[in-house]
Amino acid sequence: MTTNDLGPVATLRRIAFLMERQREETRRIEAFRNAARTILPLAEQDVRRRADAGTLTELPGIGPSTAAVITDACNGVVPERLVALEQTAGPLAPAGEELRALLRGDLHSHSDWSDGGSPLEEMAMTAMELGHDYLVLTDHSPRLRVANGLSAERLGRQLDVVDAVNEHLGGTFTLLKGIEVDILDDGALDQTPEMLGRLDVRVASVHSRLRMERDAMTRRMVAAVRSPHTNVLGHCTGRLVTGNRGTRPPSQFDARAVFTACAEEGVAVEINSRPERRDPPTALLELARDLGCLFSIDSDAHAPGQLDMLDFGAARATEAGIDPDRIVTTWERDRLLDWAAARL
Repeated sequence: MTTNDLGPVATLRRIAFLMERQREETRRIEAFRNAARTILPLAEQDVRRRADAGTLTELPGIGPSTAAVITDACNGVVPERLVALEQTAGPLAPAGEELRALLRGDLHSHSDWSDGGSPLEEMAMTAMELGHDYLVLTDHSPRLRVANGLSAERLGRQLDVVDAVNEHLGGTFTLLKGIEVDILDDGALDQTPEMLGRLDVRVASVHSRLRMERDAMTRRMVAAVRSPHTNVLGHCTGRLVTGNRGTRPPSQFDARAVFTACAEEGVAVEINSRPERRDPPTALLELARDLGCLFSIDSDAHAPGQLDMLDFGAARATEAGIDPDRIVTTWERDRLLDWAAARL
């Protein structure tokens, strides 16, 4: 029997994290995260007393499976579920291990303020545990109503929360202020210039009318790249190649024109690490490389465990032979912030 030194909350979080890395069913993952939230404010002796008495399931959000995990953890035992999951804990894409070790942060992540599944504090905590120096919080902009996009007012409130989190962390890690801003049909960005100017990093992405005619899509994307508020061009083709959302063909545009604009403006082309996206496709990734673009390897995480998907992006960048210094997420925080602010 293996000894468990994590404690019940950490054990539940670790199980959820590893399940997210493996892209298991969201409903099952949330059972473990909800159980951790339930017992987090309780005194250790109260949790242990309930575990001994078999009354954990009387608490909201705790069922037989999570109660068994908590009981094992209270008794210093590693639950069988965690034992099995730890066997999957190695690199998700070994080909990129050397580059992955150079990555200092992640410029694209979502919290439950928009369509993510966890509080921003949980995203920040997990990024710290993964060894990040920084994480940019990039919840969606208002037009994307299906993703609960943030109005200027809600975004302003979020920025105050980010300040409070950073004050609590004391400089050991920085949660940076950002947005994944929708590129509108005419290439404008879906947030006020004032709010965009208050942010550290801005990822601009197309989420609507993905089948727009090629020339119109090219004009749309180039206009967004030329905006002084754009730092990163997110998942440029919008394609989906696998996963429970089905597949979706890539948008059609003049990639040479778009990437030339990126190179001229110092806008990074995102290497989206989500395995269902693999965006840009390999041929476009190599074109952007040859045109002199900067890159950002990002997780596009909507849950804490997905932050570790940077492994996939690092492997693709390695296979494409991209110089690590052209990848802005290898840069230390102050260099990154200076680059992001330079166009304003």
